Amino acid sequence: MYIKVKVKTEARKEEIEKINEDHYNISVKEKAVRNLANNRICEIMASIFGVKREAVRIINGHQSPSKLISVNIPE
Repeated sequence: MYIKVKVKTEARKEEIEKINEDHYNISVKEKAVRNLANNRICEIMASIFGVKREAVRIINGHQSPSKLISVNIPE
């Protein structure tokens, strides 16, 4: 499953806004350095879909606020 995510880093608090089934706006406290924000985004997406962290990967947008994320959901 592919999910589009728009990320805001260095926010005061973490917020998750579901736009529709495959589009989210997420704010994280982490800075966009040393992959900290990307790792936190993957952790959040894994908890939303109830999968392990390893099942979530960023496909596109590693250095951009707009990301395409792949989530492998077991059947």
